[in-house]
Order: sequence, then structure tokens, then C-alpha cells
Amino acid sequence: MRVDVIGAGVAGLTAAFELARQGAERDLHVELVERRPQAGMGCSRFAGGMISPWCERESAEPIVASLGEEALEFWTRDAPVATVSGSLVVAPPREQAELRDFSRRTRNFEALDGAGVGKLEPDLAGRFENALYFRSEAHLDPRLAMAALTERLAGMANVSLRFGAEAREGADWTVDCRGLAARDDLPRLRGVKGEMLLLRTNDVKLSRPVRMLHPRRPVYVVPRAEGVFMAGATMIENEEAARVTARSVVELVNSAFAIHPAFAEAEIIEMGSDLRPAYPDNLPRLTRRGRTLYINGLYRHGFLLAPALARRAARIVLENAWFPEVCDADSG
Repeated sequence: MRVDVIGAGVAGLTAAFELARQGAERDLHVELVERRPQAGMGCSRFAGGMISPWCERESAEPIVASLGEEALEFWTRDAPVATVSGSLVVAPPREQAELRDFSRRTRNFEALDGAGVGKLEPDLAGRFENALYFRSEAHLDPRLAMAALTERLAGMANVSLRFGAEAREGADWTVDCRGLAARDDLPRLRGVKGEMLLLRTNDVKLSRPVRMLHPRRPVYVVPRAEGVFMAGATMIENEEAARVTARSVVELVNSAFAIHPAFAEAEIIEMGSDLRPAYPDNLPRLTRRGRTLYINGLYRHGFLLAPALARRAARIVLENAWFPEVCDADSG
């Protein structure tokens, strides 16, 4: 049996991996097809890479958190590219009510005082009176993660990778992971714009993602390579994919500055934006139409949700399984 996986963002890469792994002893061949010259050139490239299922309970439906817990195992064991150092959630002194509300909507955290914040992140000593520490959460560099997963797929005997190509006829199954490009088949999809900055500074060191709560300008800062940080990300209900606005840059830098003043003098080494595919309720779907299965609607939770959806998609293809919490007979 040949299964074509269309699209090589995080959804397509994880789907191809799970299909190949689960179908290795069933004479299944996976063909991953991407029209761009390499994997990870879509919205996955601009993701934050935070594997934070418990933090996400603050604003997402419970299903996002429960599916997201599976991502911790995937990105630390199956594709071991994530660092488990937890997440730190802080708020400015005047926004302590935001921190209390966050704590009521989430779980699996430790409350820290100012001394605890300084012990965990020395460069933030004296800057925050209270914080929430989600010890078991992780983070990764999305671009390195997708490159590693592509290399892993290239080494699997039952996988073919076709870049700069379109799907061929003759597949027994098609798993469509095209994101917003699948809107011709899934018209309920919408694009939610996200913008991010990559900053370089040697004047601050962080060991884990730091989320700062603010009613108007929330931000997260995620450490990447030595001296490089990702600051993001806006959620804008428009579909101007390629445009990063001056307002967003100012707000992201101001918010990062509130975490640590050194970010005001950081070098901006990259700005980027893209459209994240979302359904009206911002929840993911596995939609089956005959022998085509769509994985879509991951919204801003791509790296968090992709492993769980990929595992279920593989079981639908191989075992005719059904998962009512995420399966939709027809999302169109």
C-alpha cells in the first residue's frame, strides 16, 4: 500500500513518520510530497516551539492540553530534539491579577517568589515578585526539529521524499497536511496571522521560555542558539501573510524589554510572519473523505498537537480507527 502525505510542515513530517513507523511491518510505503524545495518552509518555520500543554490550558480547550501531553514524549524520545527545562510565567507588578487568573486556569506548576525566580533564572533576579514554574514542559527550535525529522525520514526504508514536486496518481491513501492551502477543500478554514522576531544579544541568558502576561501585550521569549531568542507571537485576524507591521515590532520589543531591558538593545536578525490554519472554534480536525484524510486546524499549536494527530491518522489509515474527539466526517 502506498500512502502519499502532502505537505512537509510539522503536521506532514510527523504524519509521515508515524505512518512509516506503524506500517513498517505491513508492506506500507510512504511518499512525502512537498511543492517547496525543502521541508519546513511554511508557517511551521515561524513557530515558537514551546511544548507547553499545561500552560495552554489557560486559553485553549482541554482537548488541546490532553493531546499536547503526547508531544512531550514524541519530541523527547521518538524525535529527541526538545529540551525539558520547564516554562516560566511572569507578570509585571501591576498585573498580578493576570498571574492569579492564569494559575486558576492551569495546573502542574509551582508558585515561585522573587528569590525563586532569581534562583531559576539569575538574569531575572529582582525583576519579578512572583512567577509560575511549569517544570515538566519543554521547548525546541522548530527549524532544527524539522530538519532532524526530515533526516530521520530519509533514513527509513519505506519512505520516499519528493521536494519541488506535486503528488502523483496511484496512491491508496492521501493524507493532506497542506494547512491553509487546503482551503479549496476545507472552506471553513481561516488564516490567523502570527508575527515573530529573532533577537541576538549576549547581555541576557535564559534557560527556558519565559511568558509575560499582559492584558494588551502578552509575549513569550524562547531561547534558541547561544545569544539568540525568539520573541512572539501576535495573533491577528487577517490574512496578510508576508507583512510584519511596525506596530507589532514595537509591541514585541517593548514586551521583551519588560522581561529584561537588554532586549531593547538586541539586534533584530530576522522578522517573519505566516498564516496559521484554524477552524472557527480553533480546534484541530482529522477529516476523512473516502481515501483522503485531512490533518488541519492546528492553529497556534502545531508542534504541540502534530504528534498526537499523526498517531491517530496512522491508525485511521492502517486500522480504520475513529477518534470522536478529533475526527470530523466533513469539516467542509
